[in-house]
Amino acid sequence: GLDVAWRIAATGVFAVAAITDRIDGQLARKYGLVTDFGKLADPIADKALIGAALVGLSLLGDLSWWVTGIIAARELGVTALRFFVLRHAVIPASRGGKAKTLVQTLAIVLYLLPLPEAAMPFAVALMGLAVILTVGTGIDYVVQAARLRAGVHRVEQQHGE
Repeated sequence: GLDVAWRIAATGVFAVAAITDRIDGQLARKYGLVTDFGKLADPIADKALIGAALVGLSLLGDLSWWVTGIIAARELGVTALRFFVLRHAVIPASRGGKAKTLVQTLAIVLYLLPLPEAAMPFAVALMGLAVILTVGTGIDYVVQAARLRAGVHRVEQQHGE
């Protein structure tokens, strides 16, 4: 029915956005077009795409709001930290962060697709893994930022600033 068509269309739009984002990053690296703006803007664009999809799924009642809330809180927190640390350094996305984005994306695709009820445990398990990776990489990010701040602070003290 109409619901199935809308779900397939939404999945297509989401997949195209996610794939073009990947290609954009690969092209930037390949041709040496990586900029500080890109390092900052690209993860924000990723978060906006994933956040919009999660909010949509929660509004439809397909995904618990607490999942959307945890992921949103982590992403907003890390983005705020990125700006906070920006004066000293740009922390690029880690391998864990990239894995987190990939798992979030795949989990969203499973939730969006009009899959049979039997497939739902896989979607739920993948979203669970996405939440674990999201929280884990968020904690790792906070630790990195704290180390960076502490290191910068020591260097400033040594130079008598």
